[in-house]
Amino acid sequence: MNTIKKYLGLVWIALAVYSYSILLKTAIERMKLVPTTDTIIQWSIFAIIFLPIAIGFVMFGWMAFKGAYDHLPASSNEVED
Repeated sequence: MNTIKKYLGLVWIALAVYSYSILLKTAIERMKLVPTTDTIIQWSIFAIIFLPIAIGFVMFGWMAFKGAYDHLPASSNEVED
């Protein structure tokens, strides 16, 4: 199961990079198609808001790949500070 978690971590990283690149590509195409202030502001906000989400996906995937989730606690007694 830990091996699957590690490989899925790579999938999360790839998914984050791919989805953000598609978002940026679409934003640039839409801004070139209709270069009004409304369109530029709208797509800029989409890109800015989704950037931390994509970074979080990359961090989650990296931690899964490095093995941070190999042992998950079964109860609150096993949680360490």
